[in-house]
Amino acid sequence: MDEPSLRQRTAGTLKWNVLDRVATQVLYAVTGVVLARILSQEDFGLVGAVMVFQAFASLLVDSGFSHALIQRKNPTQTDFSTVMWFNVGVALAIYAVAWVCAPLVADCFGGDQRLIPLTRAMFVTVPMNAALIVQCSRLVKRMDVRMIAVANSLGLVAGAVVGITLALHGSGAWAIVWQSITLSIVKNAVLWVSEGWCPSPVFSVAALRSYAGIGSRMLLTSFLNTLFLNVYSFVVGNRAGLVALGYYTQGDKWSKMGITSISQVLVSSFLPALSAVQDEPERFRRLVRRMNRCTAYILFPATLGLAALATPIFHTLFGNKWDAAIVLFQMLLVRGVFTVLNSLYNNYILAIGRARLIVRLELLRDVVAIVALVCTLPVIALSTEADPVAGLRYMLWGQIAASALTWAVSVAVAARSIGASVWGFVADIAPYAALTLLIVPVMLFAGGFVASPLAACVTEAAVAVGLYAGLNRLAGSRIQADLIRELTGKKTA
Repeated sequence: MDEPSLRQRTAGTLKWNVLDRVATQVLYAVTGVVLARILSQEDFGLVGAVMVFQAFASLLVDSGFSHALIQRKNPTQTDFSTVMWFNVGVALAIYAVAWVCAPLVADCFGGDQRLIPLTRAMFVTVPMNAALIVQCSRLVKRMDVRMIAVANSLGLVAGAVVGITLALHGSGAWAIVWQSITLSIVKNAVLWVSEGWCPSPVFSVAALRSYAGIGSRMLLTSFLNTLFLNVYSFVVGNRAGLVALGYYTQGDKWSKMGITSISQVLVSSFLPALSAVQDEPERFRRLVRRMNRCTAYILFPATLGLAALATPIFHTLFGNKWDAAIVLFQMLLVRGVFTVLNSLYNNYILAIGRARLIVRLELLRDVVAIVALVCTLPVIALSTEADPVAGLRYMLWGQIAASALTWAVSVAVAARSIGASVWGFVADIAPYAALTLLIVPVMLFAGGFVASPLAACVTEAAVAVGLYAGLNRLAGSRIQADLIRELTGKKTA
């Protein structure tokens, strides 16, 4: 594959992934705002409790094979079919276990019996989502993700209609459950009809074993990462109660809209391109440096800018109902910066087939995170009438410190594993971080001159975007010029 072809395909994939994530987050945000205004903190706490366990179920269904299929240069029809049947079989087994164990979920959260039917219903999405994994992997492998974007958007629209209708009729937490089920049904219908691919009636143990090395290691990595991200919801709900969990769920949900989107765009856009040049070290390193800069250009203004805009955004969308979640949202965004960078470094290591190293790094991150969690465990339940999430702030400060520490190790390991310079990695991202930190005080100052939360959002965002784009242009940023050219198909001046 020649360089222009690879760059064009990567740019096309990046464009559709960005469009997908923007459309997804807009639709998700509109639905989330409406539901947050109608439903109570306890309703969100109930669903948040169920989703702790659902996250692990979805992870086990994939078993890491989607990463292995994308990493493999030329997977066959037998490979795709085998992984498909394996995923669906595991998903059905997990659903049977979830049905039987639903009362245990309720026991973990004070014996609240409402969690039993909610769990059994929400877990219906596990086998439905399992049927999508190979379809999506095939499209990502071909760097043709347009229909994934279409399926996501149509599913979110349908889910929004169902969820909001049920919420208005007093269905409570069930509105969110049926929103998720509807989303899964529509996505399956769109992708299975449009893709035209069907699995063959074959199951090859040899093919499954050939993916077991990378697959099992990526499964373990994803399991540890999912544990790392969801243990907090479990601990908060168990120690501080469902109302505190409702606040945490809101802060976590809205922060993940940005963090998860950026991570997914990077994995879907960059990993196929990296895998295509995995046998060309110099070309690989050049591509990595470019990806470092591209990620930093997007990541720092997106996350730190949103953190700065948190108060006017929440007041515009929710009034004062979710004020206690604002600081959690801001802190989770800061932690998310390290999450995205670690995902990026995992891409580099996975592309050269060193999945075992990713597992070791994830173990390190989780051990440090758990130590920080244990240290803050005695204060997590602290709350006052004025600050119902005081203890959760201590917990998140500990997690930010742990994330910063393990990022330093991750960047050193990733750079060394591909034969690059650690300082080169740092130099790639530092200018964009510094520029964002300089702009944030200016945007906050500008927002102080307007009283309306909506006007403050618009003013601060306009100042930030204008300054960031303008200063990058003055500095001669090639990444900004390249992104504009490749995403729009136009030449920059």
